[in-house]
Amino acid sequence: MIGCLTRAAARLAYPGGTGGHFNVLLYHRVLREPDPLAPSLPTAETFSALMSVLRESFNVLSLGDALRRLDDGTLPARTVCITFDDGYVDNLEVAAPILRSLGIPATVFVATDFLERGIMWNDRIIEAVRRHDAALLDLDDLGLGRHDTTTMASRRRAVETLLAATKHRPLSERDAIVASLEARCGTGPSRLMMVPAQVRELRRCGVSIGAHTIRHPILRAMAADEARTEIAGSKRQLEALLDEEVALFAYPNGRPGDDYDPVHVEMVREAGYTAAVSTTPGVVSVSSARFELPRYTPWDHAPGRFATKLAVHGFRPGSLS
Repeated sequence: MIGCLTRAAARLAYPGGTGGHFNVLLYHRVLREPDPLAPSLPTAETFSALMSVLRESFNVLSLGDALRRLDDGTLPARTVCITFDDGYVDNLEVAAPILRSLGIPATVFVATDFLERGIMWNDRIIEAVRRHDAALLDLDDLGLGRHDTTTMASRRRAVETLLAATKHRPLSERDAIVASLEARCGTGPSRLMMVPAQVRELRRCGVSIGAHTIRHPILRAMAADEARTEIAGSKRQLEALLDEEVALFAYPNGRPGDDYDPVHVEMVREAGYTAAVSTTPGVVSVSSARFELPRYTPWDHAPGRFATKLAVHGFRPGSLS
């Protein structure tokens, strides 16, 4: 009964055809087991339950297929798309088998530099805080304050504060801060991201691959020539790796005006992409800016509430509920 009601609501919220629109969901990781330092990340069990209710109540298309069908007026009602950002190895090892078992397509946007480096700067911060073995993390000399680390909740607050204070800095400054933090606290796993062969394997599994820059910078914090290299270079690298066109792009962090500007949108267009996604909530329709498509994910681990929130979002696409 619940599934029937959700499908009926989703059909009204996400119409198909020439006046249709659809939703793009954004994920990063799917963990084998819960991480107390990152409780918002779904586990395999949670993700499987969410994808099962999604499969039951919505029509899940790849982002490329949804855009093509939107253009030609054949978009099915209740359409949603699944995307992942960054290129974590658990996308292949944990998420992909679940998606494949349910017949659900997805797109993974890969930041190419970390295929070699193994771990992203934000995860290095998380792992350093995890390994800090004192009650206080004193970063006054870095201009980053002092942080209570006596409880898991206080460590989560420290991680949130440090990520927010670091992400918009120039790359050299960001990397120096991360290295200093690791020197004080210790380092975690050397690899959380896929290697090139695993990206190829993920593609053979039917998952589409998009570009997410080379080093995952905040584009607004870079000189124009550097930003252009990040945008176009990641496309060239992935196309060489996969021997096929890479047509889709995701802006790092993804908030227009904060993380990228209209000049970067034009760079994406000039690089030869056909569409790009942001992290602005909303639904994709024929009137959506093709190089700033919205994405929205209901951050709820209860499958029923997840599906209900997703349906409601189709009626109120500007809402963050």
